[in-house]
Amino acid sequence: MSVAIKVEAISKKYIIRHEKESARYETLSESLIQGSKNIAAKIKHPFKTRTGDLQTQEEFWALRDINFEINQGGKVGIIGRNGAGKSTLLKVLSRITEPTTGKIHINGRVASLLEVGTGFHPELTGRENVYLNGAILGMSRKEIKTKFDEIVAFAEVEKFLDTPVKRYSSGMYVRLAFAVAAHLEPEILIVDEVLAVGDAQFQKKCLGKMEEVGNEGRTVIFVSHNMGAVTNLCNTAFLIEGGQVVEKGEVASIVATYCKIQEYQGGELPGGYSVNRDILEKNNKPAIKIENIKVANPENTGQGCATGDPMHIDIFYRSSRKWISPAFFVSIKEMSGLEVLRLSTLPISGYAIENLFESGVIRLVIDCLPLVSGKYYLDVGFARESMEFILKLEHIVTFSVEPKDVYKSGLLLDRSRGLITVDHAWSHAEC
Repeated sequence: MSVAIKVEAISKKYIIRHEKESARYETLSESLIQGSKNIAAKIKHPFKTRTGDLQTQEEFWALRDINFEINQGGKVGIIGRNGAGKSTLLKVLSRITEPTTGKIHINGRVASLLEVGTGFHPELTGRENVYLNGAILGMSRKEIKTKFDEIVAFAEVEKFLDTPVKRYSSGMYVRLAFAVAAHLEPEILIVDEVLAVGDAQFQKKCLGKMEEVGNEGRTVIFVSHNMGAVTNLCNTAFLIEGGQVVEKGEVASIVATYCKIQEYQGGELPGGYSVNRDILEKNNKPAIKIENIKVANPENTGQGCATGDPMHIDIFYRSSRKWISPAFFVSIKEMSGLEVLRLSTLPISGYAIENLFESGVIRLVIDCLPLVSGKYYLDVGFARESMEFILKLEHIVTFSVEPKDVYKSGLLLDRSRGLITVDHAWSHAEC
């Protein structure tokens, strides 16, 4: 079997600059004088590194000495924590950025979907961007035309095909971008976590298409925090930590290793949960921002929740505009990515929010937590009218559930007896 991608000793270095805090406030005239001095010094010594001023810099290696091969037709999952280097690796493979050291050999056309709007020109219409992307992939106009109707039908954007894509919602952007990437027959398809922007139905549709692409003998590289999706789609997986591939092999084994790492990492708060601050800072939107999330057991303040206990989930938000029929949702998943429970204000719970406050809190009350003991995480999101996601924070909160004898049988329930508990009763009668 021929090799589709060969990576040899790839490393990627970035220079991070830091601004030091000034010891005191400066007046406008002082700032202007200092700025003039800096410009003059730069002209006189253009290659001299500044020292003793307000700026320092450091090297950051996003990738370090990565080596692997992917055979043609392989379906490979790349997994790891936020900041591990997954997206940087995909940008290098997609030739968006050059590696600092090392070589990459790619056999075939590459189509990549790394973030919303990748490869799209905002001023062009959806129709024009389809042809533009096809041309970038090296396809003739005739080839693109034969696939055009199929792309549009898959993306479900017929009504907006001649509208500039800068007016598309993020969901429409992703639908069309994925349809183009998957249908214009690249030999290698690279997809990052961007599919999380779409709704659940479209995500399922995309995963089905990626599986179809892989079965046709083309190569698929898939990055996701959804371990269920990775396991179902991929044959092999790479686990990345600290910019290095620490383990690679059969997908089920790598996913199990990753889940074990996640489960035994520390850093939980006294209440038995932890919030990923990096996701809060990076993934919020200007118009709607989730500022904090708190998970609490109201009957046992300061302690974690046990099976059968009540649980309160508070979502603190700030909104800078009005929304029509807004909705919040919470999804509880086990560490493998399997969704155990999903709840939303609309449509699942039928709780309509008339108006969002400029600053407020949404509380979800679960009277009896049905989860058996173990470690879980929350995805939290915000959608507007027609349930189009505006904001989706995945793996934002990690929490533990302690075992408890909820059935009064003398047994502490764990996963060997299922994932959830229910109120139930047995009876016995002669017939």
